[in-house]
Amino acid sequence: MLQPSPPRKRRGRLARSGAASMALLAVAGYLAVQYVTGGAGAPGCKVASGEDGRAGYEFTPEQAVNAATITAVGTARKLPERAVTIALATAMQESALRNLDHGDKDSLGLFQQRPSQGWGTPGEIMDPTYSAGLFYDHLVEIPGYLDLPLTDAAQRVQRSAFPYAYAKHEPGAELLAAALTGRSAATLTCDGRPGPTPDKGPDAVRAALVRDFGHTVLRPAGAEVSDGTDAGTGTARFAGASEERTVTVPMTGGSGAAGDRETGRRGWQVAHWAVANASSLHIQRVTYAGREWTAGNTDSKWYPTGGGTKGAERAAGAVRITTSR
Repeated sequence: MLQPSPPRKRRGRLARSGAASMALLAVAGYLAVQYVTGGAGAPGCKVASGEDGRAGYEFTPEQAVNAATITAVGTARKLPERAVTIALATAMQESALRNLDHGDKDSLGLFQQRPSQGWGTPGEIMDPTYSAGLFYDHLVEIPGYLDLPLTDAAQRVQRSAFPYAYAKHEPGAELLAAALTGRSAATLTCDGRPGPTPDKGPDAVRAALVRDFGHTVLRPAGAEVSDGTDAGTGTARFAGASEERTVTVPMTGGSGAAGDRETGRRGWQVAHWAVANASSLHIQRVTYAGREWTAGNTDSKWYPTGGGTKGAERAAGAVRITTSR
C-alpha cells in the first residue's frame, strides 16, 4: 500500500535538514584531511621548493619526525639524495610516514616490514632507525637502483601487491629530501606547538641527534649546552633565556668552495631536522647561517637574524637549537 507523501512544509524541512547534515559531514571530512596532511587545522609542517617556493608539501609533526629520521639514516651512510627520495616515497605509500603497530598480516612500522619474512623482530621493526637502515640495506643491493624509475626501485625492495603505487609520492618525496638533506636551505618549517611527549631539554635533543645521525657524523662530544647567556657578561642572549637551554652543534668541513658547500648542506640538514622534531622535543628556536626559526609563529618562516644573512652562508658556524627546560 502506498504511503501518503509528506506535506510540502515537511518536505522542505527534511531537505534543509539533509543539506545541513551534508554540510556538517563535509566540514568534518575537511578537518580530518587537514589534520592528516598537516593543514591549517593541525600543528602542521610544510616544505617548499627552494627554486620558486610555489611547490609545497604539508605534513604533521609525527610525519616530520619520521621523515627526518629516514633522511638522517641515509645521509649517515653517505647515500645520495636519490636514495633518500626513494625511501621517503616508499614510507609515504606504506604507512603515510607513521610508525604503525599494525598492517596487512604481520606488517609493521614505517615500511610495513614483516617479521615472518625475516625483516626482524617486531621490536626492531618498530624502531624507525632500524627499519630505515634495513630498507637502505636492501636498496643498495639492487644493481643500478639510482637509474631506475622510483616506483621500480621501491618495488624491488618491498615486493608490494601494488607495484606502481609509489610513483605518485615522488614529487613530495623530492621536496622533503631536498630540505632534509640540507640541499635546499630554509625551506622546511613547522608550527612547533609542544607535543605530549615527555622527552624535552638539551639532553633529549642530543640523544635524538646521536640516535638519528650517529656519533661519527655529528661528533656529539662537540655539541655544547649553554644556559642562554653570553659568556663573561651574564646578559641574556635570547629573550626569556632563564627558561631555555641551547644545544650548539658545530659545523666544520673541508677547505675551499666545495668544503663550504658541504658544511652548509650538513648544517641545514641538522637545522631542518631540529625544526621537524620541534613538537616532540619541545624545541623553541633554531638558528643557522644568519637565519632563525621560532616556534609558535603563525607564518612559520625562517627570518634573518640581527646580523643579516650577508656572508653567513659562507661562514655558517654552528647550528643552535634552543629548547624549553
